Amino acid sequence: MDRQRVRSSNVRSIGYDATSSTLEVEFNSGGLYQYSGVPETVYAALMRASSKGNYLNNHIKDRYHCQHVR
Repeated sequence: MDRQRVRSSNVRSIGYDATSSTLEVEFNSGGLYQYSGVPETVYAALMRASSKGNYLNNHIKDRYHCQHVR
């Protein structure tokens, strides 16, 4: 999945696959996580958010199934 680099103190890059509704988040620490069942509207709002980390914590974590990729 292609990811786009973002300006964030915690998040390095974000990718989204609309076909599978999978959100992929790479953290500055090197961790890579995939969230399944994420609507495209949530992904778009994350990309518009001024704080990617806050949006991720408040609207995605603990709401969508998460898999630690690396």
